[in-house]
Amino acid sequence: MKPFFWLAPLTALAVIAPAQDWYPRHNFNFGVGAGVPRADLQTAFDPKIGVGVNYGYRFHRYFQADIGFDTIFGAGNIREFVDTGLGYRRLRDYQYMLPLGGRAIIPLFGGRLQLHAGGGGAYMRYQEQISQPSQYFRIDCPYCSARSGWGYYATAGFRVALDQGGHFWLGASPRVYRGHTNGQGLGNVPAMRTRDEWVNVMAEFGFSF
Repeated sequence: MKPFFWLAPLTALAVIAPAQDWYPRHNFNFGVGAGVPRADLQTAFDPKIGVGVNYGYRFHRYFQADIGFDTIFGAGNIREFVDTGLGYRRLRDYQYMLPLGGRAIIPLFGGRLQLHAGGGGAYMRYQEQISQPSQYFRIDCPYCSARSGWGYYATAGFRVALDQGGHFWLGASPRVYRGHTNGQGLGNVPAMRTRDEWVNVMAEFGFSF
């Protein structure tokens, strides 16, 4: 899936779509769903629950710049306890994705329904983290593995306004990430460069103004 596969047809529709008198400039989305690993990660990681946040600045009726952050919880199935000298603490793994790009937007029915598609670059990082005894005292984890790399993402979705003013929204924006990571071995992922792919599907609640 190319990063701008869906962007071209929506951009063409934006040219012929009727103008919308008002549109929100600032758009926040909070998502809950799951991340599904594919490519080289398919046999090393498992699908797991994830959450995501996204901020979009809509600089034009039909175009928006985006930055987001997705977190998948424990796809590597790392559940270990290690002796820190201050007692045993639990190790868990997390997968992070940072997408940075944009989207084309098609407002329908007076802007109450919006279709969108876009893409851009993405940073991906997977790491082990140790549970901390408190927010006031933190333990270093020099033996925690981590790996990271760059790639791209593509997205297409919709959202529906819940109020007449267009401030509250429900929708979905699945993201497909592709790229490579390198670094230490983590779970069943070896300490080598891998070809990574994620399909993150999340229902979203949005607030716009």
